[in-house]
Amino acid sequence: MRRDAILRQLGYSVTPNALEQVQRVMENTKDFDYVEKHLISLHDALKPKLSFVSISSTHDYFKIKNEAGTTEMIKNTNEVINQWSKKYKIAVQKVPNKDTYYVLGKSA
Repeated sequence: MRRDAILRQLGYSVTPNALEQVQRVMENTKDFDYVEKHLISLHDALKPKLSFVSISSTHDYFKIKNEAGTTEMIKNTNEVINQWSKKYKIAVQKVPNKDTYYVLGKSA
């Protein structure tokens, strides 16, 4: 099942609650079918930078967490995220005062 695969690829356990949550996030992400393939590749690209894509615990969005260790790495990782967003025309919303972004979906 597709939701199972998304959860596993992002490192989550497949539980009934997680399946329900990822379903809400998928439905809330504009043009999710388009975003999905790019989201997983971003997740894989961010791993060496100590960053990742996850599911927000407070909003029905995927979120991108930049947890790079140094100021220079954080800046570089934010640039990777912004370039990814522009290249694939995927709208993200930066969380104020954090190096975290919500994935809203395909931009117009």
